[in-house]
Amino acid sequence: MSAEVRFKGAFKAAAGAAAMLLVAALAGCGTATVVKPSGGASTAPATPRTSVAKPGQTAVVRRGDTLYALARIHNITPGDLAAWNGLSNPNAIYPGQTLRLYPGSGATASRPATGSSGAATRPATPPPAATPAPANSGIGWRWPADGALVGRFVAGETTKQGIDIAGSSGQAVRAAGPGVVVYSGAGLVGYGELIIIKHNDQWLSAYGHNRKRLVNEGQNVKAGDQIAEMGRTGTSRDMLHFEIRYNGKPVDPLQYLPAR
Repeated sequence: MSAEVRFKGAFKAAAGAAAMLLVAALAGCGTATVVKPSGGASTAPATPRTSVAKPGQTAVVRRGDTLYALARIHNITPGDLAAWNGLSNPNAIYPGQTLRLYPGSGATASRPATGSSGAATRPATPPPAATPAPANSGIGWRWPADGALVGRFVAGETTKQGIDIAGSSGQAVRAAGPGVVVYSGAGLVGYGELIIIKHNDQWLSAYGHNRKRLVNEGQNVKAGDQIAEMGRTGTSRDMLHFEIRYNGKPVDPLQYLPAR
């Protein structure tokens, strides 16, 4: 069950403030909430009421970024930025994730509605369009852990953005494919001790609820390398929550993992 993902580097490892993540919450977990750093008053510009699309331009998420801050910086409403990138959970963006600053597939920026008084009202955020999983990732995926499948991916449900694999405390959790570790920490509520691996510019995988993390950010791993010990941080049972994300969007891992 459940991904940036908030998903990514993963999803260039970037340095910054507090950890931001992929990836939405998991089966048995609530909606993910990003832990934000405390600080003084923000100097960011006000949130725009209408969006100024930037065709062909993108923004790369850095650690500590939020979708709302990026929206303000680029003069785009948070609702449009989320919709243009198919983000069902705006809190679940990932370091290294690329966000499109313009609508795709014929979508347009929202405009303020005008009531009888003539005053503009803030438009409702459109629901994100369903994104079918790409046919081929080009990655030789392997199962990240042994055990029974106890939670499945459900498209469009922020609490079921991956699968859950039951096991025992301390059991090996392995990299599902080769890549670089772009996150290793516990900064995303609902995921416990979490690891994110970036496989290439489009593909990320996430491993949550670990008892112990065995790899550090920036470390290269091969498929099958042990990266963690299974645990129950952020959940009520020993299990691994596993996600695969394409351009920051969750896809069903069972479409990519080999049959077993």
